[in-house]
Amino acid sequence: MESGVTRREALALGAAAVVSSAASRASAAFEPVPTAAAGRLNQSVCKWCYSMSLDDLAANAAKLGLKSVELLTEDQWPVVQKHGLTCAVAMGPTSIGTGWNRVENHDKFVEGSERLLPLVAKAGLPNMIVFSGNRNGISDEEGMANCAKGLKRIMPLAEKLGVTVIMELLNSKVDHHDYQCDKTPWGVELCKRVGSDRFKLLYDIYHMQIMEGDVIRTIEQNHEYIAHYHTGGNPGRNEIDQSQELNYKRVAQAIADTGFKGYFAHEFIPKRDPMKSLAEAIGICTV
Repeated sequence: MESGVTRREALALGAAAVVSSAASRASAAFEPVPTAAAGRLNQSVCKWCYSMSLDDLAANAAKLGLKSVELLTEDQWPVVQKHGLTCAVAMGPTSIGTGWNRVENHDKFVEGSERLLPLVAKAGLPNMIVFSGNRNGISDEEGMANCAKGLKRIMPLAEKLGVTVIMELLNSKVDHHDYQCDKTPWGVELCKRVGSDRFKLLYDIYHMQIMEGDVIRTIEQNHEYIAHYHTGGNPGRNEIDQSQELNYKRVAQAIADTGFKGYFAHEFIPKRDPMKSLAEAIGICTV
């Protein structure tokens, strides 16, 4: 979680936005993307990347054929729901730097989870996000053991309610120095130790491109442990067009080919008109 040129292919597919006024970038008029809702991926967008109001973003997202605006707190869920959208990922009780890898945090996080999970379920939201926390001198083995111990305490409730708890994979090289859940194998092993279908990973493509590369093969080999995806152009976490190093059309195709039924969310910070950039990203990833 955080942190161009026009893509000809996206324009050819009719996915680009048509800006009618420069008076307000946040509310610029655009044509809906007819293919967004028809693709095999349920596309979503992360609110923090946009300076416009949540209400405006949700209205625009609905026009673009998105199904969700995510990384929201409980007071924000009704805002997107009134636009016919869901919040694919609800905020959980942890923070990026302070997470389940320290036993002294467990009681507080269990209490927070026991309060939030019923609310998430009642709102019909599929996922609640959590974080490992920073290492702060804890070995990867100790951190994993601590995470598994704490997460097992909330799994019975998550299973009962049908809510998936997802831990995000973040890079510790550029954006989140010392973050512990920073590689896919570590996250997959944690999933195995927790041993519940209601605990999986949020695979952030931007972060894992920085840490590991080999994105498509990694996804194909580990997709059963992944419940959610985030996009972002590398370098810079900006548009996912020809200005960056990944072929997102091919990545999206590979994810869809695994039979993925969850949500695939755009989490890039636009450098150009935000809704035009979002529309282009949707077009690129509609497969």
